[in-house]
Amino acid sequence: MKAVAVIPARGGSKRIPRKNIKSFHGRPMIAWSIAAARASDLFDRIIVSTDDAEIAEIARAAGAEAPFLRDAALADDQIGVTEVVQDAIARLGAEGAVPDLTCLIYATAPFLRATDLRAGHARLIETGSLFAVSVTSFPAPIQRALVIEQGHVRMMNEENLLVRSQDLVEAYHDAGQFCWGLTEGWRAGPRVFRAPTAPVMLPRYRVQDIDTPEDWERAEIVARVLEEEAGR
Repeated sequence: MKAVAVIPARGGSKRIPRKNIKSFHGRPMIAWSIAAARASDLFDRIIVSTDDAEIAEIARAAGAEAPFLRDAALADDQIGVTEVVQDAIARLGAEGAVPDLTCLIYATAPFLRATDLRAGHARLIETGSLFAVSVTSFPAPIQRALVIEQGHVRMMNEENLLVRSQDLVEAYHDAGQFCWGLTEGWRAGPRVFRAPTAPVMLPRYRVQDIDTPEDWERAEIVARVLEEEAGR
């Protein structure tokens, strides 16, 4: 089956300006995602969907394609990744080159590994799901989450105050690294978490949202630790 990777990378990041191409641990951030996709040997094409000419140039230098510039209507911060993937698939369709499988890969996923993508691919096929998405577990029971109101903390769900941790259902969240899908699933339009979606488990230490300067700093620390461990 033919497979294509789509990496959304708009130019208008606000909290971390130009974060998709900002240098992270020695290379542009987006280059890490492209490298993992290339190393997986799963994709017929690796396409970066961007509205920014500089990002397109850096993506090409890293070994991906940037065959078009995304329309401005699909480049604001209100547009979801599903619409971006659908747009890329439609453009491939206009070329008569629609793949069987399409994998969304996030541009800010420096800890993504080729083995993760292979595991996601296998999970999608073996489960017969529409999608297979990277997830990881919360480090603490979310049923005991706290909220702050008028300067004081309280439990969001007080009925769980005395429930043992081992009796609470373990919860997971989107790891924000990749989502495999049947192309027909992406085109049909159901949101990933409203469709039959298989989980692809990742360890917490390799999952980091990068939305704020603090997130970026923490990710740099993790990258150094992982490099040191790999060198031992």
